[in-house]
Amino acid sequence: MSPRTRCRKARREELGLRPADYAALTRLRTPARIQAFVGAIPANHEPDGETLHSVHRVLRLRVAHCMEGALVAACALWIQGEPPLLLHLDCAVGDHPHVVALFRRGRAWGAISKSNGAWLRFREPVYRNLRELAMSYFHEFFDHRGHKTLRSYGRPFDLRTIDAAQWVSGDAPCWDVHDRLARGAHRPLLTAAQARALSRRDAFERASARLVEYPPPA
Repeated sequence: MSPRTRCRKARREELGLRPADYAALTRLRTPARIQAFVGAIPANHEPDGETLHSVHRVLRLRVAHCMEGALVAACALWIQGEPPLLLHLDCAVGDHPHVVALFRRGRAWGAISKSNGAWLRFREPVYRNLRELAMSYFHEFFDHRGHKTLRSYGRPFDLRTIDAAQWVSGDAPCWDVHDRLARGAHRPLLTAAQARALSRRDAFERASARLVEYPPPA
């Protein structure tokens, strides 16, 4: 195990962040404060194509989508002395997976989540296991036609196993982090028969999903 993996609390020199950025994340002493900070970053609508910005790039550009926000949240948790863990929520073909940063209080799990919609957001640390936490996103995880699409969840992915230059301080896209997260073993949330029997969200629910915090630019 490398010294980086054994390190409990991340130092600025180890992360490679600018002093002002490290100081800003240091002030986020609770998951709720981290969630508020991540939520205040405008949504990354990727007008020029897919991105996966590092923490440094997110803080410089002030835009983030779900995984970019999860990287910032995980980095802030690590600075506070908590492990920087991600959870990958995978879905049916035709929809987009979701990524959250994990934290624990006692034996219960919670999640910090960047989402432009109203539902796939913060989860209080009240879930006894990761399956319970993942299932808390199930009903609200649906595509534009109203089909519920959440299918599986991965194992906690510890970002301390990856050099911080790849996801904290670097300028290059973090696709290797994404690929390792997505390729990891996943556990199913429902059977094939259950998936076939799912009902669609109704028209009112689909209409409510059009409410976003940061509308795309005109």
